[in-house]
Amino acid sequence: HEMPGLMAARTEYGPAQPFKGLNINGSLHMTIQTGVLIETLAALGAKVRWCSCNIFSTQDHAAAAIAKAGTSTVFAWKGETLPEYWWCTEQMMTVPGADGCDQLVDDGGDATLLIHKGKEYEEKFAKDGSLPDPNSTDNAEFKCILQLLRDSIPADKTKYTRMAAKCKGVSEETTTGVHRLKEMAAKGELLFPAINVNDCVTKSKFDNVYGCRHSLPDGIMRATDVMIGGKRALVCGYGDVGKGCAFAMRGAGARVLVTEIDPICALQACMEGFQVVTMESVVGEIDIFTSATGNYDIITLA
Repeated sequence: HEMPGLMAARTEYGPAQPFKGLNINGSLHMTIQTGVLIETLAALGAKVRWCSCNIFSTQDHAAAAIAKAGTSTVFAWKGETLPEYWWCTEQMMTVPGADGCDQLVDDGGDATLLIHKGKEYEEKFAKDGSLPDPNSTDNAEFKCILQLLRDSIPADKTKYTRMAAKCKGVSEETTTGVHRLKEMAAKGELLFPAINVNDCVTKSKFDNVYGCRHSLPDGIMRATDVMIGGKRALVCGYGDVGKGCAFAMRGAGARVLVTEIDPICALQACMEGFQVVTMESVVGEIDIFTSATGNYDIITLA
């Protein structure tokens, strides 16, 4: 009886085959739950290609089950290197016999980013023959993107341009990915329509809060085998994700502190009984750090 929404979609829309003839590609954690989504898309008529949006999140048995059943072409395994991860993303986006996918399911915006960067550098190559230079950045992940494009553009000079034209739209699940999309839209750089799944109330007010409330202590205990009770836990950010994380850690017996730059969210944390602090004042005393900001360089002190 899990995932009843997807099961209901199969029952209601299966006979109509609304996705018949469509190539739907996805960059989303290749877990058992995602397997059910993939099976549902296929049951509704889609041809599916998939990769994971994180190098560590793939459940190999889930990926193997989907691949064995032939439900989807899958490029994902647990413990990918960064070059392997971006290779998988490129392979997922490359549809044999077509210019690209009709619809894209994205998580974190990586697949969307690759299409946009690919088109950008294809245009530069067409203009002056220049190729991306991986040594132009210190960011390890962006180096991989530039190297991938450097290798692929000479072989197919309009691959990503055709992908962008073919794609009718993308759905983005995460806060981070939505931020990327909004930045591109504000600059007039977004190449196709985007659906903001993250701000759907059943995502932000349920999955972000209650999903994280369940998964954070579970993940910490599985990874560390250390008792949370009595530990000092700092939750950085008190948005929807931070709220779920803070309540989860308090429920597990931790002494919870919160950092937050938004005064309203900080006041909410205070009214819920959490001590609101600055990172600098407590960084040397914390046992467990949780970053729930959707940003980077949150913890920069030691």
